[in-house]
Amino acid sequence: MEKRIREAEHPRELAVDVMVALQNHYGYLTDDALRDGAALMGMTPLELEELATFYDFTYREPVGKYVIHVCDGVVCWMNGHKSVVEHLCVRLGVGVGETTPDGLFTILPTACIGYCDLSPAMLIGRRAYGPLSPEKIDEVLKRLKEQAEQANAGQREMR
Repeated sequence: MEKRIREAEHPRELAVDVMVALQNHYGYLTDDALRDGAALMGMTPLELEELATFYDFTYREPVGKYVIHVCDGVVCWMNGHKSVVEHLCVRLGVGVGETTPDGLFTILPTACIGYCDLSPAMLIGRRAYGPLSPEKIDEVLKRLKEQAEQANAGQREMR
């Protein structure tokens, strides 16, 4: 990343890339990561913080392995957004903005994800799901839990 920044004509254009790289490494954009990224970019931590808090997909606090971005665009609102959020919250036992105790899921609202023709919709790990029903949500959550369990089992076997 440092090489890309040095070679860039306008290094500040890479600020989002730097934030994404730091977030991918730490799981979220920690205060230390924010300061390091700002120094790397020749920016103040406040400048990078302002940029970080602008984007829905930059996390300034720890999040779950799977971040569920529930679309709260107008079309999703008209087609059942509220019932999607309620079902997710009940099923996972957390509110919007919270992470499940096992660290698997975080529910966050997000602006329109462009899946209006299949609304209501949500994004998890850059994959869109819709149109959502309680059954489809349960199916997605079950599959993700199974994937996490398989990954954990594989890690235990490696030890």
